[in-house]
Amino acid sequence: MRKLPLLLGGLLCMAGPVWASEGGMFVLDATDSPKAILAVIIFIVAYIAVMAEEVLHLRKSKPVIFAAGLIWVLVASVAQDMGRSDDEIHNAVSHNLLEYGALFLFLLVAMTFINAMEERHVFESLRSYLVHKGMSYRKLFWVTGWLAFFISPVADNLTTALLMGAVIMAVGGRDTRFVSLAMVNVVVGANAGGAFSPFGDITTLMVWASKKVQFEEFFALFIPSVLNFVTPALIMNFFLPNGVPSGHGGLVPIKRGGLRICALFLLTIATAVCFERFFHLPPFLGMMTGMSVLMFFAYFLRKTGTVEDDIQFDIFRRVARAEWDTLLFFFGVIFCVGGLATLGYLQMMSHGMYDNWGPTIANIVAGTISAVVDNIPVMFAIISMEPDMDVSQWLLITLTAGVGGSLLSIGSAAGVALMGQSKGSYTFLSHLKWSWAILIGYGVSIAAHLAINGT
Repeated sequence: MRKLPLLLGGLLCMAGPVWASEGGMFVLDATDSPKAILAVIIFIVAYIAVMAEEVLHLRKSKPVIFAAGLIWVLVASVAQDMGRSDDEIHNAVSHNLLEYGALFLFLLVAMTFINAMEERHVFESLRSYLVHKGMSYRKLFWVTGWLAFFISPVADNLTTALLMGAVIMAVGGRDTRFVSLAMVNVVVGANAGGAFSPFGDITTLMVWASKKVQFEEFFALFIPSVLNFVTPALIMNFFLPNGVPSGHGGLVPIKRGGLRICALFLLTIATAVCFERFFHLPPFLGMMTGMSVLMFFAYFLRKTGTVEDDIQFDIFRRVARAEWDTLLFFFGVIFCVGGLATLGYLQMMSHGMYDNWGPTIANIVAGTISAVVDNIPVMFAIISMEPDMDVSQWLLITLTAGVGGSLLSIGSAAGVALMGQSKGSYTFLSHLKWSWAILIGYGVSIAAHLAINGT
């Protein structure tokens, strides 16, 4: 994951308590208040703890949830000092809760489907198939990269990276140079693939859910996303070792119902789109409807199954295996950023970035920040700022926030996960060695978007 201190640098300068209404929630212009400054410090400290997750072995959700509680106590205290009513604070909290609740349910359904497919050995079957194909190092490099690019739009980049990482380690684990290059390629491919799909990343989902970009408009980012992946891949291609690695292990069949669960997931996504497009209902209702169908299908498997796996297939076990740390981290981020927004900091940032620099430069800078700062709070902060941008600019920040994390191995969940999976073959420094090539791809993708989609 990533962190956010740079987004807060230059915040502490406005004076005078003035209340404003923006986006359905009140904003207190109290950034010079000592309590407000303390809220910023608490947030920075919490994010330092998030950054140090791999060192502290402290799950990232814990510090941000704790910080969210403290920040809102300070927000309420500032409001009381100014004589504001309790109802206004309650409305502000409810506004953030509504934002979180809709995205929580959407993500919970997506994670449940992914876990159900994992339990049915859909991904393990693909991994074993690739291992046995007898591909050369170069072919395996491109196959895993392209699969990461096309799987991540429907599965999260973490699941995609772990799947491709397992293939790379199973086939080429003895060649450190190949593993390092292939995993850099997978990280870039997974992040780039998630950028052009509303379901490819939490940030793209946030942009779609906030109605900044329509569902079909995201696919205008397809060519820029391809260029973001292909450009560094072509450069790294010249440094791959020659030869054919030897695979091992048996082929793994997909369990009964696995392919039908894949089809149900695609239908669920289509249902969510239809709910939003034709009935103007929030997409999470379509996702929850799709999960109910998955529950019925799980019931069908148990009732008609003749083997132990089918009989014990329980959808609630799949729900329990959702990435709760990520879901709770998301809660902490939304309420931390929401509290700072209520104090007036996002208004200040919006003026400093989007009014002074212009949206294009601001969006490009925000994307590079996401190499160090988690893209979830970056995107939520920008959405909360409500900058005056057209669809092309919202697509630009969607692209840059999605692929900017590829610049460093710690810039995305995919990179962090693969560092742990590679047993020392893929590290922060081995990724940093190719950051210049990834930066070229970053620039090419931005240029392509500006040329194709305009501003």
